[in-house]
Amino acid sequence: MAQRGDQLGQETISCSICLDLLKDPVTIPCGHSYCMRCIKGFWDGEDQIKLYSCPQCREAFAPKPVLKKNTMLADLVEQLKKTGLQAAPADHCYAGPEDVACDVCTGRKLKALKSCLQCLISYCENHLEPHYNVSQFQKHKLVDPSMQLQENICSRHDEVMKIFCRTDQQSICYLCSVDEHKGHDTVSAAAERTERQRELEVSRLNIQQRIQDREKDVKLLQQEVEAVSLSADKEVEDSEKIFTELICLLQQRSSDVNQQIRSQQETEVSRVKELQEKLQQEITELKRKDAELKQLSHTEDHNQFLHNYPSVSQLSEPTDSSSINIRPLRYFEDVTAAVSELRDKLQDILRDEWTNISLTVTEVDFLLSQPEPKTRAEFLKYSCEITLDPNTANTSLLLSEGNRKVEIMRKQQSYSSHPDRFTGWSQVLSRESLTGRCYWEVEWKGKGVGVAVAYKNIRRTGQSIECFLGFNDKSWALYCDSNSHHFWFNNIKTLISGPRSRRVGVYLDHRAGILSFYSVSETMTLFHRVQTTFTQPLHAGIWLDSPGDTAEFFKLK
Repeated sequence: MAQRGDQLGQETISCSICLDLLKDPVTIPCGHSYCMRCIKGFWDGEDQIKLYSCPQCREAFAPKPVLKKNTMLADLVEQLKKTGLQAAPADHCYAGPEDVACDVCTGRKLKALKSCLQCLISYCENHLEPHYNVSQFQKHKLVDPSMQLQENICSRHDEVMKIFCRTDQQSICYLCSVDEHKGHDTVSAAAERTERQRELEVSRLNIQQRIQDREKDVKLLQQEVEAVSLSADKEVEDSEKIFTELICLLQQRSSDVNQQIRSQQETEVSRVKELQEKLQQEITELKRKDAELKQLSHTEDHNQFLHNYPSVSQLSEPTDSSSINIRPLRYFEDVTAAVSELRDKLQDILRDEWTNISLTVTEVDFLLSQPEPKTRAEFLKYSCEITLDPNTANTSLLLSEGNRKVEIMRKQQSYSSHPDRFTGWSQVLSRESLTGRCYWEVEWKGKGVGVAVAYKNIRRTGQSIECFLGFNDKSWALYCDSNSHHFWFNNIKTLISGPRSRRVGVYLDHRAGILSFYSVSETMTLFHRVQTTFTQPLHAGIWLDSPGDTAEFFKLK
């Protein structure tokens, strides 16, 4: 009970303006009491309108009431002070720099609990009470505390903006509606809000649905990532196992070769030592015979000499040594040559098959294919440097500029013989094999050029159409001259309409099976687009028509 009495005393003797104990308390005509200084300060702000109101109940007075000290309240404050009551209620919360402050509080302001859209004032809990208790205020619209209340005031007419102009899409006051917005499509701000609220709810439903869809997509992608990781781990394990088996096989073959060499070495050494032993025995026998003959040659008795000579002079058959052929360090050179030949063949197989293995790896793409580029800047993201392979160039072609430029000559060039060389047509292929997404540009001069791509296994020898770029199922070619452009594949011709161009851009998406040819200028104009399935890596190719024609692959930045 004592605690409740203290709370009641606090509420009774506290000033609702400064929220401290009353100092020189005065009671105004409506019955509410304030510090004399607080109420004077409050009314000083209302002097301009000559109408004075109660900060709590808003009852207005005219003229300004005469203020006299309420001695009874002053005595009560003094008595309560003696009981230890010195401060405002502990649950009062003062406004900080980031808070909305009560507009009614003087001195240290409390945090606002609500803002009124009609009064355009923010109120703390104490000053908000009339909006709940006074019937005139109960129709006012209370909202969460806001620092933007003044934005609801028309800057031109200083009136509350309660109307929305749909013509100009802005909030206006009623004076604006009969002035510069006269004749416009206007509705109340509440009506516009209701309609926009419906649209907002629809938008929120769409957003929530998109969130659900994206969350589902994210979950699927996470599952895909896990699946890719598991698959990659398994393939790495399997590949390591296969390569380990290959290494073991090579080691086993190496061991077999070493064992065979050692076995053959043992056989040959044994045979040589056997012959060596026979020859050594023969040497010993010959030395013995030589000693006997020497001794016989010193015999003075002629009869004795003649008697012993036949038996001493007889020699055994000599050991055949005609097969001895000394070849230092060359006995097993044919084995080394055979192993070297095997190595070269394995290197060729690994080089050829590695491209297919690499292509298979790079084609693993669980996301949707990226859209084909539209602008040259987007194409340049996939630019690749192309160099021409001299081993494929027809002998009428001269390569220059680091093998990026080719020109057809009247005089045959002195190229060495090579199985990859085109012998019948003035053509050349790139050194690089092309997979993934690639883009390159070719600028040509002269009578005509063929800009192409081809599989490595296109025929090279002769003048049959099996060797001609675009006239078989192993190559695709865009042929350009000063009069027309046409596309060839598998000996089928397609006439190309569009602007003539001296620079041709080529875009390849190997995995997606897209091959596109473009006219390159300030804009990219599509000549022809192929949608197919590429089964092998591709090589860029060039065909030239007449002596003096040139084509150059540009370095793209």
